[in-house]
Amino acid sequence: MNASPAVAELATPSFSPLYRQIKGLILQSLQAGEWKPGEPIPSEIELASRFRVSQGTVRKAIDELAAENLVVRRQGKGTFVATHAEQHVQYRFLKLVPDDADVDGPAERTIVDCKRQRASADVARALGLRTGDGVLQVRRVLAYAGVPTILEDLWLPGAPFKGLTAERLAQWHGPMYALFETEFGVRMVRAEEKIRAVLPDAAQATLLDVAMGTPLLSVERVAHTYHDTPMELRRGLYRTDTHHYRNELG
Repeated sequence: MNASPAVAELATPSFSPLYRQIKGLILQSLQAGEWKPGEPIPSEIELASRFRVSQGTVRKAIDELAAENLVVRRQGKGTFVATHAEQHVQYRFLKLVPDDADVDGPAERTIVDCKRQRASADVARALGLRTGDGVLQVRRVLAYAGVPTILEDLWLPGAPFKGLTAERLAQWHGPMYALFETEFGVRMVRAEEKIRAVLPDAAQATLLDVAMGTPLLSVERVAHTYHDTPMELRRGLYRTDTHHYRNELG
């Protein structure tokens, strides 16, 4: 069976399995917004016909997309574009959990600052921008049971998030990544983190209501959208007197 012209265009000097080429084509459609977060994608049979490959090749491509949390299979219903609005994935990138699960609840969020500025060299490097390019910086505090627990500074590239304001962030009651999906068409699909122990400066200690000598967990995260495009730099300071950082390995 011959691959479609669209598949042939993906050919490179190095060998790429056919199912990986189909995965790349599906990713292109996801990035282009052909299927929105939460919406179903065409069936395996329809995609096989579209790309002129076998259903098994499409299935293998979708297997990888599902393993990477880009799509979600639902028994008897089909395959859907994954979304941060779904309850079980809302906080996939937030690994801070309470020591006592019975006392935790939704975070109370306070937007401290939200402003447009020029990217510093380190922010530009993390986001794949040029120094001086426009970015949006957001500072917010997340409190649990009235106790300020997380202080976050976020930097977002200016162009994709044009129109995002402190007022809009304050009005939004769901996960921030769900807001990025629904109103700006940006879906965070993976993230990488650097973790270290630090001491807060005076302003940070005040916002978290801790003494300046209190050790905090510093988590620096770069979140990417499709095709590994960086779309957010987030630097968080976590209190760990009642919470701990939990990750599942393997």
